[in-house]
Amino acid sequence: MKKPLLQTPIEYLKGVGPKKAELLQKEISVFTFYDLLQIYPFRYIDKTKFEKCGHLHPSMGEVQIKGILRRLTMEGGGRKKRLVGKLRDDSGAVSLVWFKGANWIKDSLTVGKEYIAFGRINAYGDSISIPHPEMELSKEGGTGKQLVFSPVYPSTEKLSASGLSPKVRAKLVQGIFQKITSSDLPENLPSYLVSKLNLISRFQALQWIHLPANEQQLKSAENRLKFEELFLLQLGLLHNRQLRRAKAAGYIFEQVGDVFHTFFKEKIPFELTGAQKRVIKEIRADMRQGRQMNRLLQGDVGSGKTMVGLMCMLIAIDNGFQAAMVAPTEILAKQHFVALTNYLDGMSVEVDLLTGSIKGKKRASLLKRLATGEINILVGTHAIFEDP
Repeated sequence: MKKPLLQTPIEYLKGVGPKKAELLQKEISVFTFYDLLQIYPFRYIDKTKFEKCGHLHPSMGEVQIKGILRRLTMEGGGRKKRLVGKLRDDSGAVSLVWFKGANWIKDSLTVGKEYIAFGRINAYGDSISIPHPEMELSKEGGTGKQLVFSPVYPSTEKLSASGLSPKVRAKLVQGIFQKITSSDLPENLPSYLVSKLNLISRFQALQWIHLPANEQQLKSAENRLKFEELFLLQLGLLHNRQLRRAKAAGYIFEQVGDVFHTFFKEKIPFELTGAQKRVIKEIRADMRQGRQMNRLLQGDVGSGKTMVGLMCMLIAIDNGFQAAMVAPTEILAKQHFVALTNYLDGMSVEVDLLTGSIKGKKRASLLKRLATGEINILVGTHAIFEDP
């Protein structure tokens, strides 16, 4: 059976080869054509805009200019040897400087022709220049072969030093899209959903996220890929929930007994809000189903989340179980411990605290009391899940 084109090892892509392939594998885990397409640009350079040579300032950063190459000379000697060009438009001129590959660059450029130059402005004293600019012959009506939105990819020092610059990476991606069709990237969303939400195809989204021709294409690609990621994530979560429900039976908390009722009638220091009552009712219904419950209780500080949690734990105690409240920090765990102890003062509900700082005999004694059922509610940090 013929291997899918996108599963082709990256070394067989034109412009890569064995050495660069090995580097791509080690640096960014790119082994196949498909792997390369899965590393999206993190920003784009808008190459529809041109600055004037005479109006450049270091604060502009990366700029694109267009003008006539008026001079191209080798200056300095030894390590200071460099190629210096002068690009001029109707507003003035700016120096272009190359310190590496000067001989090759000199042979590739022609004085008197119009070029598009792209690079970062460098200031030295009162003069400014653009070191190692990207050069392209200007063509009427556009930016020649340059991409309108030039992608910038996440990189490493070794990748940049080996010649796998963002510009080269963009050409590699272009090379892949010249080889594949939409059949190589089949749709992974239901057709009715794609149509209903007016999403572009998966193939088009990957092509436009790498090589957008305009802002609209980029936004369409981002919209499709973000939705796809969240949709598949949600689908995976739903699938896992179905598996848990089918394979892992939960406990049934059938009754609301004396502990809960005593607390509700005699100990609650304030009237529960409508939202708290509704949430407790919903959780109570879940606890009677006999399956694992996964629920996010969200609210502002002081909205009563701890009280809701406590009352649900009291239901567990009424059904003969123990309960635990886990906090992300020891300080917060101690605060919850104090709060629950105060709420349950005078009731036959034993609350204790277990954190990483509790060790030795005290920890051993606490774990023994927990094992015998003497402790009803254990408040703590991740230390609760550690081996004794």
